[in-house]
Amino acid sequence: MPNISPEQLALGFIWYVVFLFSTTCHEAAHALAAKIGGDETASLGGQVTLNPVPHIQREPWGMVIIPILMLVLNGSIIGWASAPYDPHWERRHPRRAAWMALAGPATNYLLMLIAAVGLRIGWSQGWLHSGGPRPDFAENLLGALFSLNLLLGTFNLLPVPPLDGSTGIMLFMGESRAQRYLDWVRGNSYGILGLVLAIFAFRYVYGPIETVATEVLLKSHF
Repeated sequence: MPNISPEQLALGFIWYVVFLFSTTCHEAAHALAAKIGGDETASLGGQVTLNPVPHIQREPWGMVIIPILMLVLNGSIIGWASAPYDPHWERRHPRRAAWMALAGPATNYLLMLIAAVGLRIGWSQGWLHSGGPRPDFAENLLGALFSLNLLLGTFNLLPVPPLDGSTGIMLFMGESRAQRYLDWVRGNSYGILGLVLAIFAFRYVYGPIETVATEVLLKSHF
């Protein structure tokens, strides 16, 4: 067990709460978009909610155990969640399924923008102290909300299974091509390979995206 200071413990708690909230919003957005599109699978499972309990019950390892272990062991946070859907509905309505998939990352980006607005207002009004030696609770909370949702939204948009981007790209396909694409993606076990590729590629694509988002949303003068 590493030696954890009270400050590190408090910061880890903030990051975990932000992860739990952001992931819950992400999956609730999937469930709501699917319900609007005609698939009530996730809705009937109680996942059209910002209450994290149904999402934790579905993925306790990804929502609680692994994230907390990673925070304790190396100070980073890794986790996952999922919302159920009807694969027959996905085949009948591939464009609706694409919108359902994109709703999750879109929600993460919305939360990121809300955090950016909160930080900019807080700094301009003197409520938050940018660059101070010890950021206060509110600044740590908004900073974590900005960073984690930028990361979650961007990672999930990578167009490889099982990430949301692999379904979202069907928005740009005709129905017959989308169904052939689903035959290929769903008919093979590409999940592990896709995650490996995503983790490898993410190291190269995220840095520039993070830099641009930080410069434009947090540091630019407008």
